[in-house]
Amino acid sequence: METTVVVAEDELITRMDLAEILKGAGYKVVGMAKDGLDAIEICRREKPDLAIMDVKMPVMDGLEAIKIIQKEKIAKCIILLTAFSDSEYIKKARDLGVMTYLVKPFDESTLIPAIEVAIAKQKEMDKIQDELDLISKKLDDRKFVERAKGILMEKHHFSEDQAYKTLRKLAMDKRMSISEISRLLIDSIKD
Repeated sequence: METTVVVAEDELITRMDLAEILKGAGYKVVGMAKDGLDAIEICRREKPDLAIMDVKMPVMDGLEAIKIIQKEKIAKCIILLTAFSDSEYIKKARDLGVMTYLVKPFDESTLIPAIEVAIAKQKEMDKIQDELDLISKKLDDRKFVERAKGILMEKHHFSEDQAYKTLRKLAMDKRMSISEISRLLIDSIKD
């Protein structure tokens, strides 16, 4: 599957050069924007793997657009490509979660490796986030099961083992998970 890219750059020639380099390297350019608002619109529509953003653009600059793109999670990875290398822009880019900061002028020999590394790092971060989400869900599920066991132990004077076996049997009978049964049990006593 091709990596999809949105290019946001106000200079037409630079935008076209970027698109040609990307296409030549096997990327699929799904949109080109001349300002930050266009970039947001295209990212909302295309949900690209990568957005390459300039800082200084008319209407809305790249940093403002990145805030929205990151908040809405409409591009998986963002690279900043700009003529500005002062520490203020670098700090803002870092704080916004930009994966790579490249300073113009650029060429294929610097752009493509930076893209490859940024995408690989983003995939690593996504995998870590998925694992964290799974662990968090398991912890939440465990809390509900423990609460439901406590309710059964108190209400029916069950041992902890009896309460768990009851939840497990209900889950099997209803073809639900133990955490789903536990949540239903907890919700039923709230009312």
